[in-house]
Amino acid sequence: MPLDRLWLTLGAFFALTGVAAGALGAHGLKSALDAEAFQVFETGVRYQMYHALALVALAALAPQVPGVHWTGWLFIAGIMLFCGSLYLLAFTGVRFLGAITPLGGLCFIAGWGLLLYQALARPPQAG
Repeated sequence: MPLDRLWLTLGAFFALTGVAAGALGAHGLKSALDAEAFQVFETGVRYQMYHALALVALAALAPQVPGVHWTGWLFIAGIMLFCGSLYLLAFTGVRFLGAITPLGGLCFIAGWGLLLYQALARPPQAG
């Protein structure tokens, strides 16, 4: 599968599941989780949505920006590690899962830093 289609597909998937998780949280989990766990869950949903939309944007950039696929892989790793650990923490209360969350955050930061580098390193286009 071409990378632009992969980013669009994964971005749409993570956006779909992010909206579904947000709806589940608002309508089903608010009374089932304590306030702290619910806030942790909402943070996971919010960052999943941000990066789902970023993957959709990468789909548009992929043909023009060589190497942008590394940014996509970092965003996916961030979603899995950051958001995934927050979801597990919210549902299980197992505190050591919080140690995984910063690794996902580092993936997000590295992905945005790499995208910034790619934007600055591109030669100007004539016209």
